[in-house]
Amino acid sequence: MVATVDECRQALRDLADRLERNAETVRDRVDLDRTLACRITDLETAFHGRITGGRLVELADGDDPKAKIAMSTTSDDLIALVRGDLDVTRAVTNRRVSIKANPFDLMKLRKLL
Repeated sequence: MVATVDECRQALRDLADRLERNAETVRDRVDLDRTLACRITDLETAFHGRITGGRLVELADGDDPKAKIAMSTTSDDLIALVRGDLDVTRAVTNRRVSIKANPFDLMKLRKLL
């Protein structure tokens, strides 16, 4: 079963809402201000936004080829990640998710997710 573009968009909005609720507690621990691209490989679509102050903001449709953090995954794996059904570290290790970022950003990103 493949999730739809709308379901992926909603999953990212849900993630943004969760990060917003936790922003006050992580802002001091996670100093990260980076552009983000989320590429959904099986739907050949993408979304982009910005991670700043522990929040995911400016979420929009379309790719950002210059994003400092680029994540690629399938629609179903994106939904599983956001719901907490798929561990991000395990997903990267098993190549279900690809995250391109500098190592320091990856460590900070893990604290957010």
